Amino acid sequence: MQPQQTGSDQAFSVLIISSGRDAHLANAVRGICRSTRPPAEIVVCYMGQPSAVPPPGTLPLRVVHVAGRPGEPLPLGAARNAAAAAARFDTLVFLDVDCIPGAEMFGQLLADLDRTGGLVMAAPRYLTADADVRAWASDGGEGVLVRDSVPHHARAALAPAPGEPAAASEDYALFWSLGFAVRRETFERIGGFDESFAGYGGEDTDFAFTARLRGVPLAFSAATMFHQHHGVHRPPLQHLDSIVVNAEAFRRKWGSWPMTGWLEAFARDGYVSWDRDAAQLKLLRRPGSAELAAARVNAPY
Repeated sequence: MQPQQTGSDQAFSVLIISSGRDAHLANAVRGICRSTRPPAEIVVCYMGQPSAVPPPGTLPLRVVHVAGRPGEPLPLGAARNAAAAAARFDTLVFLDVDCIPGAEMFGQLLADLDRTGGLVMAAPRYLTADADVRAWASDGGEGVLVRDSVPHHARAALAPAPGEPAAASEDYALFWSLGFAVRRETFERIGGFDESFAGYGGEDTDFAFTARLRGVPLAFSAATMFHQHHGVHRPPLQHLDSIVVNAEAFRRKWGSWPMTGWLEAFARDGYVSWDRDAAQLKLLRRPGSAELAAARVNAPY
C-alpha cells in the first residue's frame, strides 16, 4: 500500500460495484473524471458480469470480479470488500454505481474526513425522471443536475449547509453506502461489510452499527452526489425475499429490527407476518407480476 497522506496531497481510490448497470456506470465514471479533486484510481467490482467492458475515462481504472448466479441475491458485501482489498491507496471513497459525484464532492468529502475521521457520508440529491443527464454528459454543466434533482425529504437535514464542515452525528441507523469516505485502517477495524447479508437491505445499517460498536465516529458531509433516476418500487417488493432474510439476520445480531417501514408495509399487504416486539418474521407470499407493476413508481426515490 501507499504511505498515508493527508491534506491536499492525499491520494485516494474510488470504489464502485456494478451488475448490469453499464449506462449508470458510464455516467459515474464521467463524473469522477470531471472532479476538481480526481482520485488516483477507480476500482470497479463487477458482480456476475465476467465479460464486462468498463467505460472509457481519463483516469486509471481497474476491474475485479466476484461471482454471481442468475436469480440469486447480489453479493453486495463481498463486492465492496473485494474492491477495498484491490485498492492501491489507503483512503477509500465508496460510490454507488448509480451516483454521479459533484465536481467538488471529493474535495469536500476528504477535507471532512481529515477533520472528523471515521465514516463520512456525502449528501445525495435525486435526479427526476425527466432530468437532462444527456445535456450534462455533453458538457452542459453541473447546474443541469442541480436543477433537475431534489434532496431526500427525510435526509436533507443530516448534512450541513453547502460549504460548511461535516456534522458529527449519532444517527448510525441513517448511514447509507451511496457515497462515503473512510481510511483503510478504519474499514479494517470495522471488519468490512458482513458478507452473510445477501442482496438488498440491512447490510449498510449493520456496517454502521458495527462502526458504532467499535468506536468509529460518523459524520454527514455537504459534499454533493447526484443519484441517477431508475424508478423505484413502493414498497420494494422486488427485494422482498432478501429484505426478509436480512432483517431476520440483523435482528439476531443486534436485537432490533431494521427497515421497519418496509416491514410494516409488507405486513399490511399480507406478504409477511411480523411481530416487531418479538423475533418473529415470516414470509407468507410473494407478489405477482401485476402487484410488482402496481408498486413501481417513477419518483426520484
